Amino acid sequence: MNTSKLQAFATDARRQLMNAVQARLDAALVPNSDAQVDDPRAFDFLQREIGQAGGGEEGRRHVVERYAYRWFNRIIAFRYMDVHGFTGTPVVSPAGLTSTNGLPEVLAAAKRGEYDSRVFSLRVNDKAKERIEGLLSGSILADDPQGLAYGLLLQSECRFWNRNLPFMFENVGKEAGRVDELLMPADLLAEGSVLRNAVEVMTPEDCGVDDPSGNVEIIGWLYQYYISERKNEVMDGIKKNHKAGAEEIPAATQLFTPDWIVRYLVQNTVGRLWMQSHPDSQLCKNWDYYIQPSGDDSAGNEDILNIQAPEDLTVCDPACGSGHMLTYAFDLLYEIYEEEGYAPSDIPGLILKHNLYGMEIDERAASLAAFALTMKARSRSRRFFKKQVEPNIQRIAPIAFEEGEVAELNDLYQVNLDSTVWNTYAKADVYGSLIQPPRELVDLASSAEDTEDEITLADSLLRECADEVFAQTRYLARKYTAVVANPPYMGAKNMSAELKQFVQDHYEDGKADLFAAFILRNRQFIQHGAMLGMITMQSWMFLSSFEALRRKLLDSSSIETMAHLGAGAFDSIGGEVVSTVAFTLQNGSNNEKGVYVRLVDVSGDKNQANACIEAAQADVDYRFEVDQHEFVQIPGSPIVYWLPRTLIQVFNRKIAKGVSGDALSDICDVAQGITTGDNARFLRAWYEASYDLIDFNRRTLNESQKGRWVPCDKGGEFRRWYGNNGIIVDWKDNGNYLFNFPRATPRNRDITFIPQIACTYISNTIAFRYHSHGFSINGAAVAISGSIDLFSLICFMNSSAAATLMAAMSPTTNFEVGQLGALPFRGLLGGASIAEKMITTSKLDWDSFETSWDFQRFSLLDPNQGAQAGDLLEDAVSHLREYWDRVSEEQRQREVHNNELVADAYGVRDDVPCDVPLERVSLKRNVAFAYPKDTPEVRNEKFAQDVVKELISYAVGCMFGRYSLDEPGLILASQGETLDDYHAQIPNPSFGPDADNVIPVTETDCFEDDIVTRFRRFLSVAFGKENLAANIAYIEQVLGKSIRKYFVNDFYNDHVKMYSNRPIYWQYSSQTNNKGSFKALVYLHRYTPKTTNVVLNYLRDYTGKIADIADGLERSDRTAGQKQAAKLHKAVLECKDYEDQTLYPLATRNLEIDLDDGVLVNYLRMGKALRSIPAIERKRKEVSTWTWPVHPLKEEDKEVSNGKE
Repeated sequence: MNTSKLQAFATDARRQLMNAVQARLDAALVPNSDAQVDDPRAFDFLQREIGQAGGGEEGRRHVVERYAYRWFNRIIAFRYMDVHGFTGTPVVSPAGLTSTNGLPEVLAAAKRGEYDSRVFSLRVNDKAKERIEGLLSGSILADDPQGLAYGLLLQSECRFWNRNLPFMFENVGKEAGRVDELLMPADLLAEGSVLRNAVEVMTPEDCGVDDPSGNVEIIGWLYQYYISERKNEVMDGIKKNHKAGAEEIPAATQLFTPDWIVRYLVQNTVGRLWMQSHPDSQLCKNWDYYIQPSGDDSAGNEDILNIQAPEDLTVCDPACGSGHMLTYAFDLLYEIYEEEGYAPSDIPGLILKHNLYGMEIDERAASLAAFALTMKARSRSRRFFKKQVEPNIQRIAPIAFEEGEVAELNDLYQVNLDSTVWNTYAKADVYGSLIQPPRELVDLASSAEDTEDEITLADSLLRECADEVFAQTRYLARKYTAVVANPPYMGAKNMSAELKQFVQDHYEDGKADLFAAFILRNRQFIQHGAMLGMITMQSWMFLSSFEALRRKLLDSSSIETMAHLGAGAFDSIGGEVVSTVAFTLQNGSNNEKGVYVRLVDVSGDKNQANACIEAAQADVDYRFEVDQHEFVQIPGSPIVYWLPRTLIQVFNRKIAKGVSGDALSDICDVAQGITTGDNARFLRAWYEASYDLIDFNRRTLNESQKGRWVPCDKGGEFRRWYGNNGIIVDWKDNGNYLFNFPRATPRNRDITFIPQIACTYISNTIAFRYHSHGFSINGAAVAISGSIDLFSLICFMNSSAAATLMAAMSPTTNFEVGQLGALPFRGLLGGASIAEKMITTSKLDWDSFETSWDFQRFSLLDPNQGAQAGDLLEDAVSHLREYWDRVSEEQRQREVHNNELVADAYGVRDDVPCDVPLERVSLKRNVAFAYPKDTPEVRNEKFAQDVVKELISYAVGCMFGRYSLDEPGLILASQGETLDDYHAQIPNPSFGPDADNVIPVTETDCFEDDIVTRFRRFLSVAFGKENLAANIAYIEQVLGKSIRKYFVNDFYNDHVKMYSNRPIYWQYSSQTNNKGSFKALVYLHRYTPKTTNVVLNYLRDYTGKIADIADGLERSDRTAGQKQAAKLHKAVLECKDYEDQTLYPLATRNLEIDLDDGVLVNYLRMGKALRSIPAIERKRKEVSTWTWPVHPLKEEDKEVSNGKE
């Protein structure tokens, strides 16, 4: 089946039909239109329908959507029946069934004077035939007589088929049926029309013409694709925080179930029920997805539901959509009836009458489901239509009664039901089959069924509504032997307020998602011992928000089978990313093990189907047999069927006493940190602030304050043992400013500044790091503290055994405090010494980068790691790489040893992986970790390139006085420090800092102290003058360009990236992009209100010099000289414009900055004077609303950014 063609057809059909129905509606609504004159009652019905849908444009849109969909259903229904020969004379198809150019055969026959006597023997079609004949003979004049004639033929066929398919073809005796005809699309015979496209796309092969039972699956695909655009509209609205109500739920929650999953669910519910009571049946041999029970299912099990005859198998889908579950259930039931010896001609009617039940809130989907089942029945029995058996498909529709009507109903049925009972279905289009009808309504519906003929109502419409209430109640109150469903998926945050409240009130344990509420509701639908089969999102298996639901299922149901699909299913739909699980359970407990098939690593419907077949028939390594009671031993009761029993028993202290140890929360504090409520206000990268205002050495919460800022751990990238120390938090007023902030959550203050272990969660991996003191913990991180043995504890937490246990408790989401606290821990012999070594190594790695606040000296210049005396730069880089290759491997071996140590302590050495790939050793200088996807050769190339860029960055730091070649650590890093402070620390520097804090970066060499000249001088001092040429050549070879081009085009980009969009060196530029002719760097921490004036002087100097160079080149006879002169003249104009429009106005303002405001605020205040950084510029509108900075972003800052004075 070509689903891509079906999708293109269905989406185009929706657009065409909605346009066509809209045109017919517009024509009908014109005052004194033919519609109003010819059939005023139908027109009034149409007007009421518009009003009930909200009136105005909204009401008209609803009507157009509804009737366009109804006509789509009819066209595809006729095409399907044409192909299978059910219509006698094809209604929408040509005689040959495949030609897209031929006329529909019903029209071609009429032109020959041939009419289907069955159709036109109906009195309601008498006038239609006369008019058709008149149009085709020419006696009735019209602009498009053939098109009008075909419209009448189509309407006549619809009226005829109302007898057998009333759910698809409305009775024209009712106003709704006449509105269908009123809004029938025109131009159905046109080239490219929906009708002709249906003939092309719905091929006989795809409709199952060669299959005895047809292929009604095509109906489901067309339903899926028809509403796909509407679904996209709804989902886009949900992304914008719109909530889903009655109008949105059908589209938002529709997901067509792949055929193999349907077969798996039906075979293991309906099929299992039959096999339990009929173990000698041979039918299961033909069921590819049937999983034999792990034990003898029928021996001694009192909960087995006794199914004596096929009629006892009542199967319900309470959210049936287009009926995919039920149509396959029909096939399986047919086999059962056949094996039992029933007459083939009787079986279809028996199945529809006794076995299959569907409920649906979307009337169009309900119609398709009923149609699909009827087609199944007709395919199996030529005389089926004569039996007049309708499928048991019930639309759960909204029905409301006013007080007067309630009184009349009570009087009529001799009851005293209050209004809420009669109005049980007032919001049925929102709640659907989640509604649990009250007992008194159930009793009345049951008694009313026996006395229907005795009840008479003057108001036939009221009687019709009452009958509908009773019908819905009977479906919703019935107990079935099997429920099979793919329920709606919708998280609580996306539900409308009324739906959210309803679910919370009636399905407390399933309130997190609509599918969870349906799990609970579906269990109510089934008898004790009956079977439930569902495909849902997998989240209920693991998340804490579904823990109560899990416990309820594990306590009172038996998971018989499970196919864990993950994100690999539904690929045929495209665009849907949803992780799912299909499962079957028995309503009642037994002691048998369930069979679980793990398909999460298999992608695609076809591959998963084949893998499931293999697992159903053989003992493969992704098939598990587990006693579900073992899940309860694990905190939170996650359904971790794949976890070895030895690991499950680690949690069971009764079994593993003396092995598993105590819960973590019993021996230490496991706590989430402080949530600021406004990270932009309270958090900074440490290098944004003035270094002298950061207190790195606090040890208790109550000690006196020494600095405004303190370190803060807020998680970060995957890193074990030590690191991710880059954030500081505002601790003004000794933390009270934060604690008293209205939106803050200052929880667990007592863990602040004490020794602790903090964690990061990234992509299903958790990593723990050690802090000896000094840290506040942000709400994005979790800290473990209060233990005297933190080194042994971090060894356990970073082990593969702990990772496996944590993954069992939370396989899909962030680990929560409670889950970490539930981990069993026992002390580790030898843990402290190995932890100390790993922490020390990780710290050495972290501090080797200048973005660490404990950075001392660039590693390349450390004789223990990189350059030896007299080394060329290339040799130094090679030594550094070799050093860290050796250190990384040693760290890897320690991690392997740690995994083995922990695994042995817990007795799970054979059940957890102890080896550690070098790619997972989280040292930034470990090339395998830094560049995991590259070959060894490429890794070495990237390492060299990154080290060279680090060297250049360090050199720039030395140029500005942030660092010195003569002293370790930071030199000038606090606001207000000057060169006098520098020289106080380093009286005679070997390489001194720039005097005025401005370093030009220009393509044209115009300055004696520009950045390239200074860098060459730095290299001479650091690596020897004699090696300068060789070292420059090596750098340019590694960078792939000249030093000057790197500084002009790439350095600032690399700096912004290194400092995570919070640069400490700022680039003034004559263009806000990277193409400015004039550029100059300044160091943020040495900035003063006069800095822009200094830059201005450099700009003027540069403008004059390039103007002189241009004048000289103009006198050259060489073309290249002339071109360069033109380029420089253009640069002169650019620089003068930059001076006039931007730099001079800014210089006159003597702009002050306060580092405490942060780079984001201060950078934006400089407007167009600086290179634009997109990540910062995107924040301009938000930042302009902030009132808390010392120097807020003001209107004049916006003006500067717009180039105004």
